[in-house]
Amino acid sequence: MALGRSASAARRRFPEVSWIEEDIAGLREAAAWRPLVAGCDAVVNCAGALQDGPRDDVRAVQAVAMQALFQACADLGTLRVVQISAAGASSGAATAFMRTKAEADAVLTGLDLDWTILRPGLVLAPTAYGGTALLRALASVPFAMPLPDRTGPIQIVAVDDVAKAVCLAVEGRVPARASYDLVELEPNDLADVVRALRGWLGYAPAPIVRVPRPLVRLVVTISDGLGWLGWRSPLRSTALTQVSAGVVGDPVPWFHASGLTPSDLRISLRRLPSTVQERWFGRLWLLKPVLIAGLSLFWIASGLVGLARFEAAASVLTARGVEAGIAQGAVAAGVVLDLVLGTAMLVRRTMPLAALGMVATTAAYLAAGTVLTPDLWIDPLGPFVKTLPAALLALVAVALAAER
Repeated sequence: MALGRSASAARRRFPEVSWIEEDIAGLREAAAWRPLVAGCDAVVNCAGALQDGPRDDVRAVQAVAMQALFQACADLGTLRVVQISAAGASSGAATAFMRTKAEADAVLTGLDLDWTILRPGLVLAPTAYGGTALLRALASVPFAMPLPDRTGPIQIVAVDDVAKAVCLAVEGRVPARASYDLVELEPNDLADVVRALRGWLGYAPAPIVRVPRPLVRLVVTISDGLGWLGWRSPLRSTALTQVSAGVVGDPVPWFHASGLTPSDLRISLRRLPSTVQERWFGRLWLLKPVLIAGLSLFWIASGLVGLARFEAAASVLTARGVEAGIAQGAVAAGVVLDLVLGTAMLVRRTMPLAALGMVATTAAYLAAGTVLTPDLWIDPLGPFVKTLPAALLALVAVALAAER
C-alpha cells in the first residue's frame, strides 16, 4: 500500500499497488493516520519538500505530519518504521529542510518502536528530478559548465542502494533503533560530479566556469519568487545553501550494520543507462524556462502593443469593410486574451492550459484572418506567418509540462 498527494500517474504505472490519495501536510493528528496505517506491519516514510511554496509546507510535511504518523504507529503497535531523512539533518542546520527532518527524527527516536533512520546523500536515480535534474542540465551545457563559485563536498548514493537499505531495515536484517548515513565512501567536489555526468552523457569535456556569487544569488532570488507561482526549481535558496555547505555523511556505521558500502559515483553511473533520452532531457531542461518566459513575453507584448495602437489595429479591419464597433470589439477581445494567456503561462498550474489556449487562439486568429484579411498571408512583414512558430513552441511547452 502506498500513500501520496497525487497518485493517478502512479496508479497507472503500478496498478497492482493499493494507492491512497491524501495531502500529507493535512494529516497533523495521529487520529488522521490510524485508519491509513492500520494493519501495516511496516511503514516507510519518504515524504519531503525542499522549500515552502503554494503547494508545499516544509514543516507540515516533514515534521508535524511525521510526528503524528509515528505516534499513530506507536499507538497501533506497528512492527517497524523506516524514516528516510537526509545526510546532515540536525537541529542547527542552516535550512528548514534539514531542521524539520531532524525534528521528525528526534520524535521517532523517543517512541517505543523498532525504528530505523536512513540518511541518504545526494540521490542519483534514473528518474531526474530536483537537484539531480539540475546537475544533468549543467553537464549538458555546450562549451562550458557553469557552477557556483563556492561549493562544499558531496557524497552521492544510488537510488538502488537506498531501496536495498529500506528492504533490509523493513525485513529486520540490520540493527533497529539506529541511524545510518547512506553515502559513498569518499566525497566529491561538485565540479567532479558534473564532469562525471558529462562524460556519462557522452559529451566532450568542457571547462568549468565559476559563476560569481552575486549573480548566483540573483538567479536564486528569481527562482524563489517563481516558487510562489508554483515552479519548484532546484535553484532556490535552500539548494544553494545546501550545496554551499556540502552533502556529506559517515558510511561506516551502515557498513558495520549491513556489510554493504553504497556504490561510488562512477559505479553508480555505470549502472544507469545513458541514452538519447538523457541527452534530450539535459538540454531541454535548460530550455524549458526560456521557452515559457519567451512565450509569455511574446503574448503579453502582443497584448500591450494592441492596447497602445488600438485604433491602428481596428483600422486593419475597418479598412476591409468590417463595421467599426465589431472591429473595436474584436481588437479589445484579442488584447484581453493575449494578456490573460501570457500571464497564465507564468503560473505552473495554468501553464499547460495557457499553452493550449495559445494554439487554439492562433488557429482561430488565422481562420478569421483568412476570411476577413486574406491578403495578410502575403504581407512582407508576415503578420500571419510569424504566428505559426509561436503556436508550435506552445505545443512544445505542453509536451514539457510534466515535472516528474
